Amino acid sequence: MYGKAFAPEYQGELGSALGVNSSYEEVLTTARRAHAEAGTPLERARAGLAVAEAHRRLGRVAEAGAAWRESYRSARTAGDAGAMAWALWSGGTLARQCGTLPLARRLLTHAVALADAGGDRLAHGYSLAGLAETGRIQGDYAAVAALHEQLLAQAREHGEVRHTVWAMSGIAQMHRNTGDHDKALELFEESARIAEAGEDARGRAWSLRGVADVRSVRGETDRALDLLSEAEAICRRMDLASALAYNHKMRANVLYRAGRYASARDTYARALGEFRAMQEPRGEALSRLGLAKSRARLGRDLDETLAELAVLEQDFARIGLRHAREMVIAFRAELTARPAAETPAPRSGATTLRSPAVPARS
Repeated sequence: MYGKAFAPEYQGELGSALGVNSSYEEVLTTARRAHAEAGTPLERARAGLAVAEAHRRLGRVAEAGAAWRESYRSARTAGDAGAMAWALWSGGTLARQCGTLPLARRLLTHAVALADAGGDRLAHGYSLAGLAETGRIQGDYAAVAALHEQLLAQAREHGEVRHTVWAMSGIAQMHRNTGDHDKALELFEESARIAEAGEDARGRAWSLRGVADVRSVRGETDRALDLLSEAEAICRRMDLASALAYNHKMRANVLYRAGRYASARDTYARALGEFRAMQEPRGEALSRLGLAKSRARLGRDLDETLAELAVLEQDFARIGLRHAREMVIAFRAELTARPAAETPAPRSGATTLRSPAVPARS
């Protein structure tokens, strides 16, 4: 049903030189050389796209921003709508990674239109997926659930491993966030199997993170930590800076749920440093929330915790993260329901929130 995973963002000669599991330092070296040797604007656009994606995955925000814009200018000079769509897809993905969600929506919407005009099915699908993921991150599940299902059906029809894994894990995440843990686990585990069979290492790392999340909610702490260790090895091998930071944040979540608050605090602090280094405000804010919760459990002054939660609620509202804002509100209500000293440790999975949205890929 599925072939082997491939990376459509590596185009032209780069498509044969690089693969879906190439490390991003390798991608950067190869793409820079191709850009220097490019003889046409289209070749420069394709090389610039690969440079942008390598920098983005390595957490180098400024370099990624310059590269996708240069790719777009070269594609426009070449008059290639498909290449322009890919450049805007990269820019929109970077904007989402940086927490600038309105900009992400604008760029990805333009990318969809250009891909449609240029007849580039893959660019069209990836750009639609970017819009769907942006909505999912914001917690707007009712708006994007059907689009996730549509993209999953298309990916299965064409046997595209990466898109299948992306869509399936995104749907799983929505089920997880709305409380259907059985369905979430089923989908995360299936996406991990498809990724492994299709040799999509990055997709498998993200899927394993989801499996670990749900299993830890069920109290399977050791199994969750083992899965995260497997995923971390993949992230390190491929130089996946952002995925590695999110892996560490999830490890902290698992430790927190297990009541190991000192270890959770230290691991959240580590993830926070990684997100700050790559200028990723969404991951940074989520790590700050975990850090605040861990410190509260370890006896931090209640007023200090409440003050920090107020700032975090504003940050989540500004970024547009509905589910994360709900987590802040729920934890504040838990803390203020009784004196902090009498607040019991949460049951496994007690921090999971149920969204009022209808369930349908962090």
